[in-house]
Amino acid sequence: VQLQASGGGLVQPGGSLRLSCAASGIGIGERAIGWFRQAPGKEREAISCISTEKDNRYYTDSVRGRFTVSRDRATNAAYLQMNSLKPEDTATYYCATSSNRFSIWYWTSESSYSSWGQGTLVTVSS
Repeated sequence: VQLQASGGGLVQPGGSLRLSCAASGIGIGERAIGWFRQAPGKEREAISCISTEKDNRYYTDSVRGRFTVSRDRATNAAYLQMNSLKPEDTATYYCATSSNRFSIWYWTSESSYSSWGQGTLVTVSS
């Protein structure tokens, strides 16, 4: 399984970006997809997940209402639409596919994911 994250860049506060996570070696619908981010000097944190069950979506409070996770089986990719970006959203963003023993109760835990993309940097600054 390989994941390729892309779409990061420099954006002004209030702007939008859409991150992509292209998958190979696995169908994008076969596993839950998690999005994480790591800000400079901070630990990596979970921000969103789309499950295999009815594509239910989960968000942490820091991004709920501003970010939207999705996936497209036709392109075999997952997406993270980020709106109303803030300087505190500056981070390297990662996508990951869930492990075989995944439970949605633990979607925020890094140990719930077995394959990771390389990360894409998002900088929110004026």
